[in-house]
Amino acid sequence: MSAAAVEPPCAGTSALLREAERLADKLPGYRVEIIGGELTVTPPPDGPHGESLTNLLLAFVPLHQGATRVIQGIGIRLPDGPDDYAVPDLSIVDADYREHPSLANCYDPAVFRLVLEVTSANYGNDLKRKVTAYAIAKVPVYVIVDRRHERLHVLRHPVANEYDEHRVHAPGQHVTLPDSIGAEITLDVAAILDAARP
Repeated sequence: MSAAAVEPPCAGTSALLREAERLADKLPGYRVEIIGGELTVTPPPDGPHGESLTNLLLAFVPLHQGATRVIQGIGIRLPDGPDDYAVPDLSIVDADYREHPSLANCYDPAVFRLVLEVTSANYGNDLKRKVTAYAIAKVPVYVIVDRRHERLHVLRHPVANEYDEHRVHAPGQHVTLPDSIGAEITLDVAAILDAARP
């Protein structure tokens, strides 16, 4: 995951949100999120994580115009808990996302077309807890760069608390993402995983 903002994006008045804010102040560069009612803290990413994220950002450049925008570290409000929010590494959002705030610095999940995570030390969050959270939020496409298992996961069609379609891609494959994100984008799995390898 990419570096966190200095303050949690959905700061507020509940005890859990106040604790998230305290931790964010105490641990600059760490990502603080509340997922499933639990506070999670992720250490700053390593260089290969950032390099992989930059390569992906460049692949998504055609989406940063017209109806969509490509944004790193934008907060998404998660509807499965009163304080829940996440900060995906990379998101494709509707161009009018600014008109849809949910809480301070978090945005309504309805404006998210795709969220992407590059796994870090707490990879279980990306592969399990965030799958459930993003499905409940009805994010149409969730992409995971799984550095531990050297795979690229593409999840589509959220239904209740899971995705109806979960495809796993290995190095040597090319993945074309659905044009519902704003354009058809093809990703080279090997190139993404090579850049992400520690």
